[in-house]
Amino acid sequence: MTIAEVSRQYGVSADTLRYYERIGLIPPVPRSKSGIRDYDRESCAWVELMKCMRAAGVQIEALIEYVALFQKGDATIAARKALLVEQREQLQARMAEMRSSLDRLNYKIEKYELLLVEKERQLFHDGTEAADD
Repeated sequence: MTIAEVSRQYGVSADTLRYYERIGLIPPVPRSKSGIRDYDRESCAWVELMKCMRAAGVQIEALIEYVALFQKGDATIAARKALLVEQREQLQARMAEMRSSLDRLNYKIEKYELLLVEKERQLFHDGTEAADD
């Protein structure tokens, strides 16, 4: 696949794809005889993985380290797993923090909704009294 096709398929700009490759966030992409990037299935899998990890907030440095370890082969399996476990723990902590923030927002919104209902009752009640006069 061309860089334009990969860009469209994964919703990542061509500049971002080049940047990811340049900094080692994805392994070098195979090239055609004329030197044009020719994304194969493995390259696309790396793009998809990095897009997912970045969306989850995983730090670029950790992902670069993961790719570097992967390229060193099976001797780094334990190190790669440890890195992923650490990233999972960080993500779980962020998710718990976000859950707490969401709970707080929901509480505040509920308070405002109750306040509005009470205000509407007062307006309705006041309107009823005026109609009874």
